[in-house]
Amino acid sequence: MAIKQKSKSLKAKGNKLSDSFYQLEVLTATKKTVDNFMPFAEKIKETGWNHIKPSTIEIFQLNIGKLCNQTCAHCHVDAGPDRKEENMDRATLEKCLEIIAHPNFTTVDITGGAPEMNPHFRWFVEECSKMGKQVIDRCNLTIIEANKKYHDLPEFLAKHKVQVVSSLPYFSKTRTDAQRGDGVFNDSIKALKRLNEAGYGKPDTGLILDLVFNPSGAFLPGDQMQLELEFKAQLKRRFDIVFNNLYAITNLPISRFLEYLVDTGNYEEYMEKLLEAYNPATVDGLMCRNTISVSWDGFIHDCDFNQMLELKVASKSKHINDFDYDDLMQRNIVLNNHCYGCTAGAGSSCGGEIT
Repeated sequence: MAIKQKSKSLKAKGNKLSDSFYQLEVLTATKKTVDNFMPFAEKIKETGWNHIKPSTIEIFQLNIGKLCNQTCAHCHVDAGPDRKEENMDRATLEKCLEIIAHPNFTTVDITGGAPEMNPHFRWFVEECSKMGKQVIDRCNLTIIEANKKYHDLPEFLAKHKVQVVSSLPYFSKTRTDAQRGDGVFNDSIKALKRLNEAGYGKPDTGLILDLVFNPSGAFLPGDQMQLELEFKAQLKRRFDIVFNNLYAITNLPISRFLEYLVDTGNYEEYMEKLLEAYNPATVDGLMCRNTISVSWDGFIHDCDFNQMLELKVASKSKHINDFDYDDLMQRNIVLNNHCYGCTAGAGSSCGGEIT
């Protein structure tokens, strides 16, 4: 059965199937429809990796909620204004703080949704800051302009030396709004100006402002260094905006981007591109080797993408209530065919290119 037909068949079952089950079924179907497309776990064996294991665990990434003021076309979290129930509560965050106290954790990477919409966000950032941890806020920018109560976010984040990582698909209105919604570009520019005014992206402030570039269609990102130079030149010339680094991230075939690929008939072609671009040199630096990803309800995953597919870690420590650092270090990382996205070309991670 072709991928598009498979998708329609699964969607027709409606509420009988979870979103993650639907996605995994479509991902699994590809190896039946594309010649020579082998499971990722088999592919890495060709290049000497029988399993992928952690090298260390130093980044504690947590999705504190799927509630968001936007509904972006490429969002792998499927976040939006209607995801009000999936918000991490105070008790879960307090348990996370106990775990983060482990000396090997140096970085706390907070994602969403719009993580700032979680009512405990500021308290949690303050607590992590007191512990001396580097905090990353994956901010969609427009949340700063969404409501007056968020207008002081730049000053709050600056006070706690939080690294801000924000998505900006392009330096033009047309391409940005096409991917993220009408009005997003203008609000993003206003937010970036507020962040610059708070010292972000400026020399000698220690306030890091990084941007994320995702391709807007069924293709791989261009060279990260060249994109960064272009973005810096254009944003400075057009808006007098500065930032530190640009991360070029490959769109992985899950959630809304998977649906886009299937609905436009681009799924097989895109997966073939990822397979053809497989680069064994990226495996050693994959983010799943130094990161764990915790969902809003406390379950532990190897990465944010596995989290969205509900692929929990292959360990007895499947939930933060059972957290065991040493046991997690011994696990085999759970693989699926979306992992081709992180190993294509120069590789892809939450910090951009790998090689």
